[in-house]
Amino acid sequence: MQLTGLNYIGSKTSGNGDKTFQSSDPALNQLLEPKFHESTAAEIDEAMRASQAAFVIYSKKTAKERAAFLNAIAAEMEALGDELLNKAVQETALPLARITGERGRTTGQLRMFANLIEEGSWVDARIDHALPDRKPLPKSDIRRMKVPMGPVVVFGASNFPLAFSACGGDTASALASGCTVVVKGHPSHPATSELTIQAVIKAAQATGMPDGVVSLIQGVSHDVSTGLVKHPLTTAVGFTGSLRAGRALFDAAAARANPIPVYAEMGSINPVFILPEAMKQRGTQIAEALKNSFTLGVGQFCTNPGLVVVVDDAATNAFIEQFAAHVLPAAVGTMLNSGIASAFARGVCTVAETMGVKVLSKSTNAGTLPTHAVAVAFVTTAETFLKDHRLSEELFGPSTLIVKAAGVAQLLEVASHLQGQLTATIHGTTAELLDHSGLQNILVQKAGRLVFNGFPTGVEVCPSMHHGGPYPSTSDTRSTSVGTAAIERFARPVCFQDFPDASLPTELQEANPKKIWRTVDGKLSQ
Repeated sequence: MQLTGLNYIGSKTSGNGDKTFQSSDPALNQLLEPKFHESTAAEIDEAMRASQAAFVIYSKKTAKERAAFLNAIAAEMEALGDELLNKAVQETALPLARITGERGRTTGQLRMFANLIEEGSWVDARIDHALPDRKPLPKSDIRRMKVPMGPVVVFGASNFPLAFSACGGDTASALASGCTVVVKGHPSHPATSELTIQAVIKAAQATGMPDGVVSLIQGVSHDVSTGLVKHPLTTAVGFTGSLRAGRALFDAAAARANPIPVYAEMGSINPVFILPEAMKQRGTQIAEALKNSFTLGVGQFCTNPGLVVVVDDAATNAFIEQFAAHVLPAAVGTMLNSGIASAFARGVCTVAETMGVKVLSKSTNAGTLPTHAVAVAFVTTAETFLKDHRLSEELFGPSTLIVKAAGVAQLLEVASHLQGQLTATIHGTTAELLDHSGLQNILVQKAGRLVFNGFPTGVEVCPSMHHGGPYPSTSDTRSTSVGTAAIERFARPVCFQDFPDASLPTELQEANPKKIWRTVDGKLSQ
């Protein structure tokens, strides 16, 4: 497909602004063509109005029609073949194998949502029949289900150019729910975003979806982002990125005359706790697996294990020596862009200069480009960690901090000190897990996903997955950005009281023509 460098207002391209920007090839540190037009306020308004007009039609499409659209998007993305894969590799420096797998995840979740909405029970239909003879007052017939909210703004993420970007999980779940979407392309991979949106528009046209069901707004400025969030037709926002940017969008949404929800994934250090018996039995294996996990993807995963909490004893000292040896030969990695690499370098300096923190090990390989990063591990005591809040902040990149606790009691103190996390991991024996159940109880309150005897990098896309957590890991701990429950982000409940059966949505009609699961008079039923 031909890249235009323009914004997409539905199928219409637009480039009215004078400002342009370019993506770059991080592996070569070179700018890429074409130049992309930064959206104007007028183009944002036009895109949101087109999205609202399309929503009136799209929200009335049957689940079968929306499912056909989602399946068609998946097929069109696959039809782009090497063109999409190579462009994503060029704009992110992520390996081809990683991008190929990410495309499979992206198309897989589109098809997963298609299956979900065709089955239909996700609307959580609830029916309580009338009791006209009830005393002292009769009871009305009351029926409830979830309906789409309206036009949704989705922000692309830097570290997943397919699975969390133009047609990633937020876009897929919003479209599945019946919402229309205006995508804010990430400025690090605008060409990848444009190719993806071209595929979505082609699928929309092939399946009879209204023009404007999806639009693409490009830009680098803060004004473009806040303009989308503040637009009066925007009903919800999906975002994956930094705490600073996510909080700015959240605050802008809350300051509106009519506040709207912002589902922002913003940062996590994903603590790993290693209990003493596990350290004795598996310390050598854990050391190697930890190195592989925190350097995976140059540490640019939101589930990167940035904190490891251990009990200071002889087995731990042996583990630390082995882990340090694994870090030394770690390869130089190319980060997603020079800005992220610079922020990582500054963060490494800040941690290294913190009183009480030592550089445990650093890769002996040296980078040569502004986008390069080398793996580094730090070590400190629990006392130092508990006194300095900066050590609890995410350092996005290939780094991790080992915290040595004087005993299990102090390990629990560190766990209690933590802010909200996407994940928390426990390494231990089954007996240890039972003996130290207090740790698990603390972490249930701190994280959205608990991992036992594994590592958090890698998120399975399935109905039972929860990818979210208490603030500041996300802005809404009840919400997930991965798995079928993500559809709930963009739906709201509506109750119908005493409506004639023929006027009710199909899902609430007495005969249950779709045969979905419903709660009828307090009991699940088909």
